[in-house]
Amino acid sequence: MSSYSLRGLHWFNALSGDAKPVDGLPASLKVADGFLGGQPVRFLAVVADPDNRFVRARNGEVGLLEGWGLAKAVDEVITADEGKPQKRALIAIVDVPSQAYGRREEALGIHQALAGAADSYARARLAGHAVIGLLVGKAMSGAFLAHGYQANRLIALRDPGVMVHAMGKASAARVTLRSVEELETLAASVPPMAYDIDSYASLGLLWETLSVDRIEQPTATDVSRVTECLTQAIGDVVEKGRDLSSRLGASNRAASSHVRQLLREQW
Repeated sequence: MSSYSLRGLHWFNALSGDAKPVDGLPASLKVADGFLGGQPVRFLAVVADPDNRFVRARNGEVGLLEGWGLAKAVDEVITADEGKPQKRALIAIVDVPSQAYGRREEALGIHQALAGAADSYARARLAGHAVIGLLVGKAMSGAFLAHGYQANRLIALRDPGVMVHAMGKASAARVTLRSVEELETLAASVPPMAYDIDSYASLGLLWETLSVDRIEQPTATDVSRVTECLTQAIGDVVEKGRDLSSRLGASNRAASSHVRQLLREQW
């Protein structure tokens, strides 16, 4: 059995269907152009590549090739659709355990590669492309910042394996000088420290959570349900605009709203 998750790949294959694959990208990137509810879209996913030339990026991590590859795939859409009345939506299928940690990655500028991906997604959003993030597995640390977090709308599937955090539990335990068990106890009372989707949703960052029957190998019913939700999310962006104001307003982000209010008053 593989040590890496195949969720992102399975959901990419299930949702993209007859979409046309995009060539010229690393094997760890799956990108295809298709349609959702009559809306042209580009599907993007980072997947495991056991033969990745960068050893630290073989289990689905977002590394140098993945960061620059995502930037290229998104920039192509921005350029090709410039001036068109209907621009492709970007569907970021997210199942990323981490950014790639390694000396080569640091030496060759992984911070720039991941920033390039985040920048491209942000520019696509500001250019009028609906960007939807679909969380089907882990959405961890810099990998999520580079792939998915810049979305207009975030949708998460309901499952214990769908987690969002700045660090994996073992790493966070080491940094905070706690055991994993102590960390989990702390997370139960401090939502931003938690990994589960309900705690993340309480921060107001999710547009929708969705239950499916088989998250590892989606059924036709699962695909239909998620496709409908993605289509609704695209429509919501078209109707309400491209900013990220929908992320504010949750009770656990009251301080964020207050700080923004004070900044507007003072500046």
